[in-house]
Amino acid sequence: MKLSISKVTAPLLHKPCQNLRATNHSPPYSSFHTGTARAATPLPLPTAVGPPPAAPLPAASQYGERVDRRRRQAELLKRGQDLRASHMKPGSALKKRFWKDVHVKTAPEGHHTVHLDGRPVRAPTTKSVLPIPPSKPHLASAIALEWDLLVSAQQALKQHHIPLTSIASRAYDIALQDKGQAPGDARQEMVTMLMRYLDTDTLLCWAPARSQHDAMQLEESEDRANKSLREIQIRMAQPIISYLTKNIWPGIEIKPVLDDGSIVPASQPQETKDVIRGWISGLGPWELAGLERAVLAGKSLCVAARLVVEWSENFRFVGDTAGETSKAPKFGIEEAAEACSLEVSWQTGMWGEVEDSHDVDKEDLRRQFGSVILIVSGTS
Repeated sequence: MKLSISKVTAPLLHKPCQNLRATNHSPPYSSFHTGTARAATPLPLPTAVGPPPAAPLPAASQYGERVDRRRRQAELLKRGQDLRASHMKPGSALKKRFWKDVHVKTAPEGHHTVHLDGRPVRAPTTKSVLPIPPSKPHLASAIALEWDLLVSAQQALKQHHIPLTSIASRAYDIALQDKGQAPGDARQEMVTMLMRYLDTDTLLCWAPARSQHDAMQLEESEDRANKSLREIQIRMAQPIISYLTKNIWPGIEIKPVLDDGSIVPASQPQETKDVIRGWISGLGPWELAGLERAVLAGKSLCVAARLVVEWSENFRFVGDTAGETSKAPKFGIEEAAEACSLEVSWQTGMWGEVEDSHDVDKEDLRRQFGSVILIVSGTS
């Protein structure tokens, strides 16, 4: 006997519907048209006309508060380092300071040496005692000071903790190689490296002329009224170029490496390159080491040469014939840093600086230039 599926399932399908109609329950939802209608409130259209408002001006940097905060952080860091050093295991010798006093001694030959208690500071490459020339006692005192500020021997393995020791060791290695007492030819490698910076010199990279796409703030700035970034760069570069071409490299022509609207650096004339290369090759070991440090810090060979010549004891008579040395102001750390970071100062002055970034770079640049002045200057 066969049963139809529709006959079996029909009562089951119709029974819920019958119960729903019998109980007369309302469905568990409501229609949209049953709600209370509310009229929309239109917003007023903006009526202001003209260009958009200018960007907010950067707030004045609170250098005093920032320095105090950094000083407190440095004190806390030193306390933590001292605390960790007091709980070190006996085997961790590098994490402890094995010397108590740092002092400078003068050898019978006249040169100065820095001693950690009874141990002399040695050059890292030759392992020989690092001698400081007799005419540079201030450099020996500065090296002793940076070793006295270290809290562990491990810090001495990092060059940024001992910048003066590293640059003095660099100069001493060059002096030994010039005498044939050490292998290598660091002088020729340095000359080749330094000449590469001439075609991309920061001092000679000038921004394009002012255009209609410049920000409105460039026109409204009080201290830069009617002066574009290119004009300020030219005004900064001309005295330095004039000094170099008159007193250091006479008869050569130094051209801007980026002309107006160009993005490809232009090479200097071959005669200019030959004269500058010969001048660098003839520098003394201490001047060459200082020039390398200044070029790597400021990315400018012209600014580095100007700084080295201004402070080197071997160039102290440059410009004296015309009385320029007594009349012109000293070209020091601030002048060199401003010439190398003019575009960065322009941008941060307009848009503001990033804390712990721009300010750190600014101080580190001055620290590097300060080490250059110490390494090349002397009392003779």
